[in-house]
Amino acid sequence: MDGILITDKPEGWTSHDVVAKVRRIFKTKRVGHTGTLDPFATGVLVVLLGKATRLAQFLDKDEKEYEAFVRFGVETDTGDRTGVRTADCGLRNEDIEDRLRNINWPLVLEKFTGEIEQTPPMYSAKKVEGRKLYELARQGVAVTRQPVKIFVRELEIVGAEGSAARIRVVCSAGTYIRTLSEDIGREVGLAAHLEELRRTRAGRFGLSESVKIDELEEVNDPSIFLRDIRSAVEHLPKFILAQERIERTRSGLSTRVQDDFPQTHDPLRMMDESGELIAIGYFDSEGQAIQPKIVLV
Repeated sequence: MDGILITDKPEGWTSHDVVAKVRRIFKTKRVGHTGTLDPFATGVLVVLLGKATRLAQFLDKDEKEYEAFVRFGVETDTGDRTGVRTADCGLRNEDIEDRLRNINWPLVLEKFTGEIEQTPPMYSAKKVEGRKLYELARQGVAVTRQPVKIFVRELEIVGAEGSAARIRVVCSAGTYIRTLSEDIGREVGLAAHLEELRRTRAGRFGLSESVKIDELEEVNDPSIFLRDIRSAVEHLPKFILAQERIERTRSGLSTRVQDDFPQTHDPLRMMDESGELIAIGYFDSEGQAIQPKIVLV
């Protein structure tokens, strides 16, 4: 069973829970996912089955889009509503609401748009010296974390409810929305934490294409929800193989190209004339050939 499944992860499930459930539903072991979601978060989780698992590297760095519900007034140790209160702004809800109404939001959010640095939270799966940060955090151990560069392409307030605001974020992979929410709260002088988080898009895949887990369990043939594995790499440039090169490519042999072939560092889709994906290859300028690196036998 090969294909790409766009799931709508339910609240309370880990990304691993979704993978385990898909394994049982499709009766296959080769299942993986791209782009972990926290248990309290919901939304788009891209799941790969069979041969598609070999294409994960072309999806896990895709841009993401979120809708975040940020509660102002309180910070927590996890940065979200599942944590323990660690700080508050000392204001009543009415005063917080008044402050929020008078903030120049475009000016504030501009500071968090574009390339910025972000320090990974302790409650995250990021590893330091081989240990996941959340494992250390649960043991009460805090370690120094180096800030990393992320890119926020779009950031806007899309609604307000009392002492909370709903924020839409379009950002690079690896962005922590919990940390972004905290940083925005500190910028406006109000403690903040993430109350809800919904991923609305992962790369080219959005909620409109997703399926809920209970829907998968209810149908007789869940494969009707699978997308062709070619959709994982349809954004890559393609190279059409001559018929006599197909089996050679499947054997891992390179294919020479003309001297005027455009030199590129990007991976290439090696396809037959009918559009079947044979392999993912890379251009070798020294040999003036395309070398298959991931062969989809």
